[in-house]
Amino acid sequence: MAAQNGADWWRQATVYQIYPRSFADANGDGLGDLPGIASRVDYLARLGVDAVWLSPFYPSALADGGYDVDDYRNVDPRLGTLDDFDAMVAALHGAGIKLIVDIVPNHSSNRHEWFQAALAAPKGSPERDRYVFRDGLGEHGELSPAPDWVSAFGGPAWTAVGDGQWYLHLFAPEQPDFNWRNEEVREDFLKTLRFWSDRGVDGFRVDVAHALAKDLPADLPSQAQLDAIDKATGTHPLWDRDEVHEIYTGWRAVFDEYDPPRIAVAEAWVNPPWRRARYASAAGLGQAFNFDLLEADFDAAAFKAIITENLEQAAASGSSTTWVFSNHDVVRHATRYGLPPNGDQPRKYNRAWLLSRGTEPELDTARGLRRARAATLLMLALPGSAYLYQGEELGLGEVATIPDEARQDPTFARSPGVDVGRDGCRVPIPWTVEGPSFGFGPGPAHLPQPDWFGKVSVEAEDGDAGSTLSLYRSALGLRRELQADETLAWVPSGAEVLHVRRANGWEAVANFGTAPVALPEGDVLLASGPLGEGELPGETTVWLKKP
Repeated sequence: MAAQNGADWWRQATVYQIYPRSFADANGDGLGDLPGIASRVDYLARLGVDAVWLSPFYPSALADGGYDVDDYRNVDPRLGTLDDFDAMVAALHGAGIKLIVDIVPNHSSNRHEWFQAALAAPKGSPERDRYVFRDGLGEHGELSPAPDWVSAFGGPAWTAVGDGQWYLHLFAPEQPDFNWRNEEVREDFLKTLRFWSDRGVDGFRVDVAHALAKDLPADLPSQAQLDAIDKATGTHPLWDRDEVHEIYTGWRAVFDEYDPPRIAVAEAWVNPPWRRARYASAAGLGQAFNFDLLEADFDAAAFKAIITENLEQAAASGSSTTWVFSNHDVVRHATRYGLPPNGDQPRKYNRAWLLSRGTEPELDTARGLRRARAATLLMLALPGSAYLYQGEELGLGEVATIPDEARQDPTFARSPGVDVGRDGCRVPIPWTVEGPSFGFGPGPAHLPQPDWFGKVSVEAEDGDAGSTLSLYRSALGLRRELQADETLAWVPSGAEVLHVRRANGWEAVANFGTAPVALPEGDVLLASGPLGEGELPGETTVWLKKP
């Protein structure tokens, strides 16, 4: 494998996402913090990850879990200080772990000093030009400029400011969208990239990377008309416009000022998938998230098609692909795989199950974990970057029983009876079998944890050879040892079996069916579950080494 400190360290890295408010709480206020992360660096090193992706840690009112940023060049005082950030970076780097931080360029918070200045300034002012303001309809602008536009979190996408103008927010009202045609906005983000790069940050995860460039006509379309516009042309008024890549060309120039160059990965939910290639180009951000496995059923044919297509896309862009099953926005995959297929809706949401508070349809917990372990072991054998979400190494499932009064996600408040939000995957992870927050901190956690968390805590799984934690540790250690080039070959197999071959005689065989199949010849390195005598059981993956 390429040297971990070389310029290409990211191409086949294992990256561990930390949602900081739910990882480790050092001061007992119920929120995870940066000193808490620093205190767990030894755990991350033993797990075997190459890098940490840190979700937003900036000053924020938490209207959207920290993705409403008050100040892009500071630390939320509830999470620590800039000195704490520097200490955390030093601890991670001292353990050989890189750091990727979230950057949120589509929108600021409504408490950001620029937006407060925009509210205080008149129509047509330079302050308002930093955001997307429009005159309202009606004699006095009292009507929304696009009355039926719906934000991603539910509810209207335009909010009035009281003087006949309205501002656009593709997400919560507390998240006004920047105007990326404004040169001040562009220059300020370059300053932010340098600020964190100078403090030792190795890369950036770019939130909603496909939404920055916008071109709104004088007469705004209806929501139905907006939805009908073909997003594959690069000319949609809001999403995945071709000119967004001009912005990232400027970012690339900043990344290349450093040695090694800083890296970036785009969160770009674009369709068709081939449009991801420009985000992943060497002239742009360099890599883009591939969410296709995250949205797929546990199905051999679907997995093979996705793997094949994304490796082809990566080759075309010159980048490496990314693989991910869980993150802070979706139902954890140990739960998804224990539920029936989700009809015509992506499996990542399972809204009906969430709305029933986890009662309908019935969850097969054991099957979900068995499939999750098998899918993850196959994924870790693929060329490209593997992105893990905190707690998945414990086999954590989604928490569906959070009381309504304890929920924090704005999606729940803005879409009552339709969507309960994403809090279930953001519950603080358990470190110990007992305690007021299962070792997360000295007091209660900011989101309630279920009683069963103790049984899947780090303490409970540590030293248990059959635990999911032990599986991840073994897999990541072997992955680092076995990774070489980025080639992959398919070995002919049955309809419900995927058999891949990497360099150095490394092979992975995944049985997606329920009946056992013959175990191919080779030395067994690792298996996601118990093996039969000469057989690979259903919903199980094995790693083999051939001479």
